[in-house]
Amino acid sequence: MKNTLPLFLVGGSLLVSGTIAAGPPGQPLVPFTWEGKSYGCKCYPGDACWPSQKEWNKLNSIVSGNLAVIVPPEAACHNSFTGLLGTIPTYDAAKCADVTANYPFESWINDQDATLMWKLPTNSSCLLTTDPTTPCSSGYYGTYVIRAKTKQHIKAGLEFATKHNLRIIVRNTGHDFLGRSTGWGALIINTHSFQDVQFHKSWKPAKKGGYTGSAVTIAAGVQGRALLRQAVAQDPPVTLVVGECPTVGVAGGFVQGGGHGMLTTTHGFAADNALAFEVLTEDGKFLTADDKNNPDLFYALKGGGPGNYAIVLSVSFKTFPERPSAGATLYLNNTLTTNATVFWEGVRIFHSFANDFVDAGLYVLFTIAPGAPGSLRVKPFVAYNQTAAQLEATLTPLKTALTAAGVPFYASPTKQYDTLTSLYIDLFDDETAGPPFRTSGWMIARQDITTNNNGIVSAFQTALSPREDLVNQGYLVGHLFGPGHNTAIPAGISATHPNFRHASNLMLYNLPVSVDATLAQKEDIKNVMVNTIDKAMKDASPNGCGYVNEADPVREDFAEDFWGDEVYPRLKQLKKKWDSKGTFYAVSLPGTEDWEVVDYGRRLCKRL
Repeated sequence: MKNTLPLFLVGGSLLVSGTIAAGPPGQPLVPFTWEGKSYGCKCYPGDACWPSQKEWNKLNSIVSGNLAVIVPPEAACHNSFTGLLGTIPTYDAAKCADVTANYPFESWINDQDATLMWKLPTNSSCLLTTDPTTPCSSGYYGTYVIRAKTKQHIKAGLEFATKHNLRIIVRNTGHDFLGRSTGWGALIINTHSFQDVQFHKSWKPAKKGGYTGSAVTIAAGVQGRALLRQAVAQDPPVTLVVGECPTVGVAGGFVQGGGHGMLTTTHGFAADNALAFEVLTEDGKFLTADDKNNPDLFYALKGGGPGNYAIVLSVSFKTFPERPSAGATLYLNNTLTTNATVFWEGVRIFHSFANDFVDAGLYVLFTIAPGAPGSLRVKPFVAYNQTAAQLEATLTPLKTALTAAGVPFYASPTKQYDTLTSLYIDLFDDETAGPPFRTSGWMIARQDITTNNNGIVSAFQTALSPREDLVNQGYLVGHLFGPGHNTAIPAGISATHPNFRHASNLMLYNLPVSVDATLAQKEDIKNVMVNTIDKAMKDASPNGCGYVNEADPVREDFAEDFWGDEVYPRLKQLKKKWDSKGTFYAVSLPGTEDWEVVDYGRRLCKRL
């Protein structure tokens, strides 16, 4: 039976069918003029080059029926959905109830075709609702998705996109602050089904004299908490660097941007511990990249930017012995004091110990929320391979200083765990899908904490209340870790910014964006983020740097902020070598300077 793809698919049902004329194979960039400038763009619905329905049906057959039109799950709560291929009825009370019940949960979001956890990069154009009459449109979502089940499915998608000049995007989990895993009109390749894991008691190095310890090879869709559960079940139990959020895909943008987690102070970034990548290159070749085979690509994939050089199919990482570990929490909020001066003195004192915590080998996650006077939540302090008594000794000077300053706080008893994984499961919370917000961040340098801690805390206050009409609108998430703490990790082992090796706190911050915000209002929030909050952080810690996975990418100096002048020129050359046609794109990555998303966030185009 011929495998024919309907124009719209929802739950496998044919709703609307039709065809759009196609252009010739190998269509060049599409001429486009925007704001008086000339561009050559990718091909989109309505362009003469857009593939015919027959060609889409053929692709669907090649990928074993795993091609679908992207319809956001929220559409089930709306009367209709309008995409780039037309409008269809979508309301389904039972499906809407299911979406509503699962909407906050990360794991449910991860399992969707193209949904993101945070909606601003999708243009917030199809959100959960109790009013079915509200509009629902595709916004900045892609047009089609391949629910890839094999490597050949991925290759077929890449070859199809290359032949027809389509924008292609790889989506793993949708855990994406910045929108790099979505794009208007794109062909999305979803790799979340790739879940193979293989542990190695002894790694066989490609290069003589290389690493021979324990390791693990994971496929593209494997996530942190699930991987740790498998790791601790090994004999003997092992662990590795994964994200602090349990559902982050370890082999995706995480490692390709650097990748920090509980073990970063003791063992560096995930990128520092990568041993090999299996990839699909722009020209359709399956390659291995390690310290012997394609070593320049290996370097670029280790922190040189997510989804920029090749499609990652699997990654091998060093693993480390599981050890008994200790954890603790600390809180300062309005149940303890309503005095803003006292509260901020508590924040100042806490942050003044950041370098000490890193020097003691800790990883610390904390949040600062707005309010009267605010909330400091430190959950958790993590002490890998340490006892509860050792952790308590590290925290005692902080508690003594808070008490001496008259700052009331609540600290849970330090707790001993048999393994780091049991601590992780107990003390790290799942994140939830939230309303649209704009996110950025800055890595704060050790020396700036030493010399300008007061100024850094003042920048925190700016992030919470950056303008008179935005008082108490911000939110901060801090991560105390030191990638340079372990001096045995060679300098330059990964393509991460060298300033990370002299840092102690990766600070993230966000501002909400109204779901019905106009373009002018969105631009205003962007300007506040970049020119007020980011500037305050950079001024307070001039020796810091940006983290490409968790910082607003709309910045003129992204090359310096994310990689620095030692690393960036090399990455730019590697982009030209490994992706000479510009097949892979995400905003503010090496070698993408000639490309721009124009037409109000829609068309990906090259400047001519």
